[in-house]
Amino acid sequence: MAATDRGRTRWGLILPFLAVPVLVLGFLAIGLFMWAGADGRGSGNGDGRAGAAATVPCAEALAFGGAVRPVAAEARDCTVQRGIDTAYAAVLRMPRADVRDWLRATYPDAPEPQTGGGVCGALCLDVTHEDSLPGTARAHVVQVRVEYENAETALVRFSAFTM
Repeated sequence: MAATDRGRTRWGLILPFLAVPVLVLGFLAIGLFMWAGADGRGSGNGDGRAGAAATVPCAEALAFGGAVRPVAAEARDCTVQRGIDTAYAAVLRMPRADVRDWLRATYPDAPEPQTGGGVCGALCLDVTHEDSLPGTARAHVVQVRVEYENAETALVRFSAFTM
């Protein structure tokens, strides 16, 4: 019976000394994985998640797609999302009569905008780097979707992104 007591006594003394390094190494390993998985760049909007939309100046969002804000347009809700690809978006409210002229001036070599129905809205234009994006554009694709709010005003949703 003395041999059994001796064995228990040894383990009773050794286990606390073994448990402490194992716990410390475990916490260090967890911390290392959490640190490695964190995105150090942040997203510009305070939440720090990769791929989260961040607010940017509207001139930056439009320039990424080779565009400038029309004089009579109100630009708002301009964002960027960065991940594997980069995507900028902007919403413009402008006179309905100016939309086609702005599209022609911005993308002179692009195909004519499509009209009506479905996901297109009242008017839509898709331009790729292969078929007519201006040389100043850093995007690979620009998509413009237009909805007519009333007889005078159009809501233009502009997006420019890489692929």
